[in-house]
Amino acid sequence: MAFAETLQGGGVERALLRMAGGWLARGHRVTLVLGACEGPLAAELPAGIELIELGSPHYPILLRLAGVVRKVDPDVLFCPGNYYTAAAALIRLQLGRRAPPIIAKVSNALVRPEMWRFVAWGYQRWLRWHPAFLTHVVAMTPAMAREAVDEMRIPPERVSVIANPPAERIADAAQMALPSGRYIVGVGRLEPQKRWDRLIDALPRLADRDIRLLLLGEGTARAGLEAQVARLGLGERVIMPGHVSDPLPALKHATVAALTSDFEGVPGVIREALSQGTPVVATEASVAVRELIDSPALGTVVAREDAEELVAALDHWLEPGRPRPLPREDEGDPVGDYLALFSRLARQRIA
Repeated sequence: MAFAETLQGGGVERALLRMAGGWLARGHRVTLVLGACEGPLAAELPAGIELIELGSPHYPILLRLAGVVRKVDPDVLFCPGNYYTAAAALIRLQLGRRAPPIIAKVSNALVRPEMWRFVAWGYQRWLRWHPAFLTHVVAMTPAMAREAVDEMRIPPERVSVIANPPAERIADAAQMALPSGRYIVGVGRLEPQKRWDRLIDALPRLADRDIRLLLLGEGTARAGLEAQVARLGLGERVIMPGHVSDPLPALKHATVAALTSDFEGVPGVIREALSQGTPVVATEASVAVRELIDSPALGTVVAREDAEELVAALDHWLEPGRPRPLPREDEGDPVGDYLALFSRLARQRIA
C-alpha cells in the first residue's frame, strides 16, 4: 500500500505512479490511497491499481489513513516522500505493533540552510523522531543516504539506496508546441521552493538576447512569476504553458535545462535532461546535485544565491557550438530493488 494527498503533478507523485506501475507489472497487488483523485497525474494511474479515495484534497484527510491500513492490512506501507512522514507517524501512533512495516523515501533535502534558525532547529528535532516510527528509509543516492543517517540518527542498516525508475516517453501524451529556435527549459512545480524567479531575472542579462525560456509546471507562484515577466518586459521570451504529461521532448530539444531551487531531494529533472543529452545548470539545492552532475561535460552547479554565477553558467552552455553531453542511460533495477526490500521486511514482520 502507498498513499498521497492528490495527483496534482509533483515529482514525488509522478515517481510513485511509475513505481506502482512497475510493481503491478511484476504481479504484485498495489493499493493506492489518495485524499482525492484529482490533478493532471490522474491520467497516468496505472491500469490494475486498487484505488481508495478519502474524500478531500487537503492533508488533514490523511488522518484517516490508519483506519484504511487496519482494514486492508497490507504487507508493507510505502510513504513516498518527506512531505508525508507526519501521516506515517500518526499511523504508527494509532496502530502500534499492528502497523505494517513503514518504508519512507527521502524526497527532499534534510539540511535546509534557507530556513530561519528556530524553524531549522525544530525541523532537525522532528527528523530525529523518524527512527521511532519508520521501519526503513530509502534514499536515492549514496550522499542522500549519508544525510539521512546523520540527520535522522537512524542506523545505516535501516537505510537503502534505490533510485527512482527512469522516466519514459508517454505514447499517448498530448504533444505541445516547442519554441522555435534555441531555448532554456525548466521543469517543475511553480512553487516558491523552485525559485524560478532567479531564472527569469537571469534572462535579460544573458549574452544571447533572443534565447527563450520554457517553464513547464503549475502552482501557486504563477501570478507572481507572470508579474515578474511583465515587469521585466519579457512577455515574448517566457512561455509558461502549465503542466505537461511528458516533458522529455521539451528537454531533448532544449539548449540547456535549468533548476534554480532553494532545496531539492534528488531532482528527477536532472536525470531526465541528461538522459536526453541535454546539459543542466543547477543550484546546489541538495547533496545529490553534484552526484548527478558529476562531470563538467554534463553541466554546471552554482551557488543558490549567486546570480552572477548563474548567468555565467547559462552563457557557457548557450555559446553556439558548445558540445552536448552524450545521453546517459540509467542503470540497475529500481522496481526489483524495492520489491526485494518489501519482501525482506514483510518476512521479518511475519517472523
